[in-house]
Amino acid sequence: MKRVVVDTNVPIVANGRPDASHGGRLPSPRCRRAAIDFLVETLKRRRILLDRAGEIAAEYRRHLRPSGEPGVGDRFYFEVLRGGARRVERLELPRTAAGAYADFPADAELKNFDRGDRKFAALARRERAPVANATDSDWLEHRTVLAKHGIAVLFVCGCVAEQWFTL
Repeated sequence: MKRVVVDTNVPIVANGRPDASHGGRLPSPRCRRAAIDFLVETLKRRRILLDRAGEIAAEYRRHLRPSGEPGVGDRFYFEVLRGGARRVERLELPRTAAGAYADFPADAELKNFDRGDRKFAALARRERAPVANATDSDWLEHRTVLAKHGIAVLFVCGCVAEQWFTL
């Protein structure tokens, strides 16, 4: 079974919610459909990677509803919560003495990479699994340097940011 780290923006986009980091714009219908399809396929055929400390789950909890309703992103979170070892794998995500993620690359080109997304990148690198992204431009802007450090990004909505949102 394939393994994947899912950035929170994917289920948020699947829910059709506005993106505060992009001026409150709504995801385009095409992007929302791609996020829905990705999550449905993930729940069927992929194992979702989370950190044991619960930082990724805590971020999901801040943005998604544990009841599994009303959106597909909420349903994804519900399934993650009730998913056993078949669906969810919880792994160590060590930190340095300074508190940084030990597996996040120490590369000057990543100094501006979103601190909130570093947990996803570090877990992906540690486990050699891709990170799924829908509409977070940080992943797009840093994809080359991330790839240089073994972090693959699945661009659920493609690599043309102008197509991610409605006009």
